[in-house]
Amino acid sequence: MPLRLTCLLLSLATLPAFAQEAPTREHFARAGQEAAYHDWHYTPVVKVGDMVIVSGIPAAGPGTYEEKVRRMFVALGKELEQAGASYADVVELTTFHTGPTDPQSFQAEFARFAPIHHAFFPTHYPAWSAVGTSALLSPGAVVEMRAVAMIGSGRAPKADIPKPRPRPATS
Repeated sequence: MPLRLTCLLLSLATLPAFAQEAPTREHFARAGQEAAYHDWHYTPVVKVGDMVIVSGIPAAGPGTYEEKVRRMFVALGKELEQAGASYADVVELTTFHTGPTDPQSFQAEFARFAPIHHAFFPTHYPAWSAVGTSALLSPGAVVEMRAVAMIGSGRAPKADIPKPRPRPATS
């Protein structure tokens, strides 16, 4: 094979690697959150291609534990919306909890947290990691949550996971 043809074929073989464009990266901060970006140097919401990453949202402010957590989930919806995503597109959650100090207290908190979580994620649940921590940046916060969404993934989710049999009662 002539050298000129070999060079041409090699350059064509590497063309797709150079021709692919990097995904766009967009930064979002709702009105009132601009200081997060400019003063604290983090972005409340980052969109890379179809992936949306939402920074930690605190469950803080006045009210009961349940009211704080519900406001946190409502705030998540607003953050997702500005980047073109929805609750149905959320594929991963990480929650940081200040109350639980052992597995039993985590179970007790989840009995309060789960119904609120279920109201926002009634089907096709995201992956979820819950972490106990001693403090959060936002004063009075009982939980903080971060999320990852893939725009459009909620349109036709699939979950072929059989329901387990009831556990036998222990005495």
